[in-house]
Amino acid sequence: MSAQVTLQAGAIPAPAIRQGPPCVMVVFGASGDLTKRKLVPALYNLAFGRSLSANFAAVGFARRDWSADAFREAMRAGVNEFSRRKPVDPAVWEEFAPRLDFVQGEFHDPAAYLRLAQRLQAIDQALGTEGNRLYYLATPPTDFPTILHRLQAAGLIARPNEGAWTRVILEKPFGRDEESAHALNLLVGRVLDESQTFRIDHYLGKETVQNILAFRFSNGMFEPLWSKQHVDHIQFTVGETVGVESRGRYYDTAGVLRDMVQNHMFQMLAYLCMEPPSSVRADAVRNEKAKLLDSVRIMRPEDVLRDTVRGQ
Repeated sequence: MSAQVTLQAGAIPAPAIRQGPPCVMVVFGASGDLTKRKLVPALYNLAFGRSLSANFAAVGFARRDWSADAFREAMRAGVNEFSRRKPVDPAVWEEFAPRLDFVQGEFHDPAAYLRLAQRLQAIDQALGTEGNRLYYLATPPTDFPTILHRLQAAGLIARPNEGAWTRVILEKPFGRDEESAHALNLLVGRVLDESQTFRIDHYLGKETVQNILAFRFSNGMFEPLWSKQHVDHIQFTVGETVGVESRGRYYDTAGVLRDMVQNHMFQMLAYLCMEPPSSVRADAVRNEKAKLLDSVRIMRPEDVLRDTVRGQ
């Protein structure tokens, strides 16, 4: 596959209050549901608000035999359906679409990563992205080790002291169980510095979820009452309008408990019940969430049979 790139620096105007730094975002699993439903619509919204750097591009990487144009058309359909700014603004899309590119390949194929490296180098030269890389692994966790190993072997991960930066986003679920999560953490620690590693639960990006902390801790009426002395119990419902749809392969291996409960719902539990953090810094919020989750009573097998109800 040719490494020819048709991107032009400065195509997206930049009068934004805050813009991201120059970089190329590479999405592994780019033909999947998450990319068209969440990731590219979010990037389009940033482009609409002039929050993307003029030195930014996004590259999809997946097994599907797409051209760059086919990838752009698929992503445009996703933006039209799922973006909060729809339908697509033709002028914004005309500026945004050339910054979307695609590399076809199997996750385990070293040659595909060489093609990716060539494409990224060409984008660096065309857009001045300065060698900065943001890798988003929108794949099942079973693919994480393969992708990390191949990125490292292809020289596509820069250590923090090497000038250009590399960041890797690992989409939940993080492992299949406690044992595989520990093994994955060990691998991540060998390939990446912790400062480069971002374990993401995309529910935390929802505005309603983010507003919980402000609602709890900044509201003079509710904050004093949010305690066991005044609250009998809490119920929270995760009501989705989306079915399994095209995610059958993922659900066959993950299941709904791994997809929803031990990440999304436990994060909601932590936001609802944790103590006030010392600041809004990521470490401070994480520490309070960890304290809360550490205090949750672990059910015994017989408790699960007695105290839970499962429906399908």
